[in-house]
Amino acid sequence: MDDSPRLDLRGRRALVTGGARGLGAAVCRRLAAAGAEVLVADVRRDLAEELCTDLAAQGSHARYVDLDVRDPERVAAVFRGLDEADGSLCVLVNCAAVDVSKSAAQLTADEVTRVVTTNLLGPMYLCLEAYRRMVAGGGGHIVNILSTAANRTWTEAGPYSASKSGLRAFTHTLFKEAQRDCLGIGITGVIAGGMETAFIMDRFPDTDVSLLQSPDIVADTVMYALSVPVGSAVPEVVVVPRRETSWP
Repeated sequence: MDDSPRLDLRGRRALVTGGARGLGAAVCRRLAAAGAEVLVADVRRDLAEELCTDLAAQGSHARYVDLDVRDPERVAAVFRGLDEADGSLCVLVNCAAVDVSKSAAQLTADEVTRVVTTNLLGPMYLCLEAYRRMVAGGGGHIVNILSTAANRTWTEAGPYSASKSGLRAFTHTLFKEAQRDCLGIGITGVIAGGMETAFIMDRFPDTDVSLLQSPDIVADTVMYALSVPVGSAVPEVVVVPRRETSWP
């Protein structure tokens, strides 16, 4: 895949959670290249603002949004702010995710809560706010980043697998409801295999990177899903490294 935009998003607004680094940043760059005004939502203000500055230097429109997806009141406030500014949202990409690699015998309740709230409840909060507005506006697209852990699991991955499995089920439900409520709304789940990002490398610095894929490839896959004409749909797509060990 090349870096050229697959669709024209000029005059449209897109919000990406976990947008400050890794896959989220790669998606932000692709959306900006397609002409979108990009809202970079993250808890890492310094990294997010650095990305916005970089995108602005390239002639793109991007701004930082202070957002902890675990806080439903803050999520609602962000969308109210868009309403007040007469700013409809065309694209929502839920990238934000965390993991705690511990066995069930070692996990704490706080760790389980953090993973499940960030990876499952957070995206659901955002989907609820975005979906009802997209129905009212007659269109839009929601992309939820899933994982191979949504299909199978492995040791030390209980909360992560549970959260991604739950998000996959919610995404499928939202797709069916969009078929009923508004055919102009796209709903896509992207099952992504291991990527060479801080999400893996910070925790497992000795990982063989030949087993991983670039986040840019996954970002291109997101753009492909967004580019499919309204008459068709990509409800789910899988993109994994050629040597992915956790698929199928």
